[in-house]
Amino acid sequence: MQDIFQKVAELLIGAIPTALLFIVLVFAYQFLMQGPLTAVLEKRRALTEGAREDARKAIAQAEAKAAEHAEKLRLARADAYKIREERVKQWNAERDAALDVARQAAGQKARQAKAELENEAAAARQAIQAAAADLASQAVRAVLPLAAGGSR
Repeated sequence: MQDIFQKVAELLIGAIPTALLFIVLVFAYQFLMQGPLTAVLEKRRALTEGAREDARKAIAQAEAKAAEHAEKLRLARADAYKIREERVKQWNAERDAALDVARQAAGQKARQAKAELENEAAAARQAIQAAAADLASQAVRAVLPLAAGGSR
């Protein structure tokens, strides 16, 4: 059994340089590979998250600008409708004024025509009365000589 312990001790003593080399390699790996690799991965993660955050901010700004433009467009449309309504009211007022002028002119012409008709009717009545009086006197003269001659 002593031999076995001796052989195990020799193996353990022979494994010490291998173990030390392994430990040195682990530390070298940590220092040379794992540390820089972790730092690069953290930097990449930070850049990726930063880019995502920048993208979120850009999207939020774009949405805010879109909302602002939509509001400006709504206000511009409202102004355009208001201006259009004012123009329509103005045009209607101008049309109504023109119609009133035309109605007044037509009424004036109708009154003038009526007055002219009344004047012509009065002149015609006077002409008829004068003609009637003349005809009456002619009829009397025509009848009287007959009546005067027939009584003789």
